[in-house]
Amino acid sequence: MALARFALKTVGWVAVVAGVTGIAMGLWTSARDVRNAQTVWDALLSQRELAPRHYDPAMVADLPETGQRYFANAIAPGTPLHKVARLEMEGSLILNGRELPMRADQILAPPHGFVWRARAGAGWIRFSGSDGYWSGHTSWTRFRLWGVLPVARIADTEDHGRAAAARMVMETVWAPAALLPQSGAVWTQTGTDRAKVRFPEVPGVEPIHLTFDAAGRVLEMTTLRWSDANPERTYRLQPFGGRMLAYGTHQGFTIPTTMEIGNLYGTPEYAPFFHARVTRVEY
Repeated sequence: MALARFALKTVGWVAVVAGVTGIAMGLWTSARDVRNAQTVWDALLSQRELAPRHYDPAMVADLPETGQRYFANAIAPGTPLHKVARLEMEGSLILNGRELPMRADQILAPPHGFVWRARAGAGWIRFSGSDGYWSGHTSWTRFRLWGVLPVARIADTEDHGRAAAARMVMETVWAPAALLPQSGAVWTQTGTDRAKVRFPEVPGVEPIHLTFDAAGRVLEMTTLRWSDANPERTYRLQPFGGRMLAYGTHQGFTIPTTMEIGNLYGTPEYAPFFHARVTRVEY
């Protein structure tokens, strides 16, 4: 009996030590992830020009009509053409049919990359972490439950980098200067109220397709994104996009400020997983 009690106590202590060690390692790797994300954030922020050229409508005189219509709404004449944007947002993520509140901040610096840092959830389901892409260097998705237990952790694969790059070019609508032909964007009109925009500087991504209203505001945004968000969990090109629901003007740029986004946009399987409202923008 004494030996059995000793064995049980030993097993108990081993379990406690293992648990404490696991929590400590989780906290340590979480802190490392935060530092790594901040390093990329700072590198992207350094891409901000201190004295960029100012917008002149003559810069888009050679674009098709839909492109000229977009820029007449998106950039006021004389606006400094900053391509780096810092954003704050709130909204919800829909995971496995459950809607979870979300708050996030982001730096967006096309074509160089982005970092999106988020906290989401309620009650016992709370997680935090970041998505990021730094062209030619790294990409990642790292989130942890309660800051300790990993729930999503992938980094530096070719598939992930290609998917992350597609997300970056979709989000150029938050940094309209990056959509100018002087920034390398190539516009093609595809309909009365439609255009596609491709980015030769960003390899491996498909053009984005934009639908506009009469004023030039973006109503819909779609692309074919390299993604494994499908029942087979196989990377392939598939529809991705969503609707822009409200707009705001910040430092001379008029951008979508409320949107819903999801996989398989335009198909019967579409279900938005991201609802967001931009609460602050700084260029």
